[in-house]
Amino acid sequence: MDPEFIRDAARRLGPIASQYTLRLRECGSSPRGVYWKTLEGQYLRFEVLLGVVDLRDDKGGITINDLGCGYGAFFDYLADRPVMRGSRFIGYDICDEMLLEAKARIKDARATFTQSMIATEVADYSFVSGSYNMKLDQHDRDWSAYVEGSLRQLWSMTRKGLAFNMLCRRTKNRKESDLYYADWQEFRDFCTQELSPQVTVMRNYPLDEWTIYVHR
Repeated sequence: MDPEFIRDAARRLGPIASQYTLRLRECGSSPRGVYWKTLEGQYLRFEVLLGVVDLRDDKGGITINDLGCGYGAFFDYLADRPVMRGSRFIGYDICDEMLLEAKARIKDARATFTQSMIATEVADYSFVSGSYNMKLDQHDRDWSAYVEGSLRQLWSMTRKGLAFNMLCRRTKNRKESDLYYADWQEFRDFCTQELSPQVTVMRNYPLDEWTIYVHR
């Protein structure tokens, strides 16, 4: 991994980790604690992300990376589903208090939680849900470069499929200055050119965002 990327990511993500710490203290381990409005919306995102998993793998026996796992909400969603039978889940986050909350809440032996800004284990599938949305006062161009570097690293630790979602730049709703709104076409092209030619964009669900699947 490029040491320069690690140094740059640490500088960019430090203030964001602090912001999430404050939010967790205010709202607790709930969708609002990670800046989602409702549990229904959060679970719809997870449902869409899970669509990257091949049919032959949805019965379990796989490994999963969750970059930006927060308090473990994605594992909550997966825990009782067939895809987690005999599977292993590795959650990564930069926020100490989020990880402490995840470890306190989730005692399931299939799940481990690690403080890291990158994936450190190779997994069959990797997921990023909302972790690229908050940029605070960083310029869009600089944040785009960070996201692309993060996706390259995560793809290098992924055997079969990667799924990530981002807020849609073309939203008709009011935009928040501290959030990053991305062009799905730009990221589709990035993924096709630098990760894999097997790329699918999901936009046909009722949230102000899009999801991209990348397959080997």
